[in-house]
Amino acid sequence: MKNPVVPSWTESTRNLFKPVIVLVITFAATVKLSQSLYRYNLRRRSRARSGTMSSSSSSDNGTGVQARRRSRILSSKLYFDIPNSKVPLIYSSAYDITFLGIEKLHPFDSSKWGRICGFLLVDNVVDKNCIVEPLEASKNDLLVVHSEAYLNCLKKSANVAMIIEVPPVAVFPNCLVQQKVLYPFRNQVGGTILAAKLAKERGWAINVGEDISLCIHFAFDRLNISRVMIIDLDAHQGNGHETDFANDSRVYILDMYNPGIYPFDYEARRYIDQKVEVVSGTTTNEYLRKLDEALEVSVHSFDPELIVYNAGTDILDGDPLGRLKISPDGITNRDEKVFRFARKRNIPIVMLTSGGYMKSSARVIADSITNLSNKCLIDTGKNMTAT
Repeated sequence: MKNPVVPSWTESTRNLFKPVIVLVITFAATVKLSQSLYRYNLRRRSRARSGTMSSSSSSDNGTGVQARRRSRILSSKLYFDIPNSKVPLIYSSAYDITFLGIEKLHPFDSSKWGRICGFLLVDNVVDKNCIVEPLEASKNDLLVVHSEAYLNCLKKSANVAMIIEVPPVAVFPNCLVQQKVLYPFRNQVGGTILAAKLAKERGWAINVGEDISLCIHFAFDRLNISRVMIIDLDAHQGNGHETDFANDSRVYILDMYNPGIYPFDYEARRYIDQKVEVVSGTTTNEYLRKLDEALEVSVHSFDPELIVYNAGTDILDGDPLGRLKISPDGITNRDEKVFRFARKRNIPIVMLTSGGYMKSSARVIADSITNLSNKCLIDTGKNMTAT
C-alpha cells in the first residue's frame, strides 16, 4: 500500500517552526497539563466509543449497528493470505513515528517497534524477508469500534496533540499530522487485526503494535471464533477494552494492573472478570507468583478459542509510569508463562506490545521473543531455514 502523499513545504509551513521553538522551550512546564488532558480525553474516548454504539443500539435494538459492523468487517481488506515462507511476526517500518524530532518530547519510545525488529535481525532470530507487513486500517475498518465523531475530531491537529501528549503537534497542518502520526497508528491497527488470523492458522502471532478491540471483533466475524480471553499484563488498567466488551460473555478479561496509577476507572473495573492488583513497588518474584495463581484460576473459569495477550513492558523496574519493580528476566519469564499456558491448552495466542516508557524496553522485548524462539514456543523460521 502506498503512503499518502505528503504536501510540499511552503513558506507558511516553514514559518510554523517559529512557534514550535517557543512551544518546545515551554514544553517542560506544560507536559504535566498535557498528560492530564490526554488522560481525561482517553477516558472520555473509550466511553464515548462504546457509548455511541450503545445508544445507537437502543434505538434500533442493536440490529442495525451489528449489521453495519459485520458488513464493514466482511468487506475489509486487512485479512489476506500469508505464504508459508513468512512467519507470524508482524511489523512495518510505517509503525515508527518520526516527526522532525518532536516525538522525542514524549517519554514513549516512538521508534521502539523498529528497534525491536532490529535487535531480532541482528541476533539472527528472524530473517527480514520472513516478517509479515500489514495493510493500513481504513476509515471503514476503524468505524467498527470508533464513532464517526471521534474520527472526525482527529482532523484537528490540536486534538491529536492532546491525545499523544506532544503540544507542538498542534501548530502543524493536519495533513502532515495525518501522515506523520496517525498513519503509523493505522498501520499498527492493521497488524493487530491480521495477527488474529495468523494466530488461528499458525498457533501464534506477535504484532509489534496494539489495538485489542478491533482484533477481537474481526476474529468474531471472520474467524468463526466465539470465545476470547484477554490477558492484560500492562501496568495500567485496560479500561478501553473493558468498556468496549462490558457485559459481553464472549470475552473474558484477566487484568493484572497497578491500581495506584492512571486511569483509576472504577466503572470499567466492574467489567473485569479476573482482577489482579499489583501495587507500586511490587517485585519480580511476587509478581510472577500472582501471575501463576491468576492463570490457574482462569483455567477453571473460561475456555477460550483465542488468547489476546497485552504484553506491556511498563512493569519494568524504573519505568516512570508503571511504578513496578520487575526485572528484564522477569519480563522474559512472564511472557514464557503465558505462552506455555496457551501451548499446553492448544489455544492460539496473539501477543501485542504496548506500554513501556524506557529506551531499554525494545531490548527487553526482543530478548523475550528470542527466549520464546529458543524454547520452541514460537517458530521464527530459522529452524525451517536450517533444514
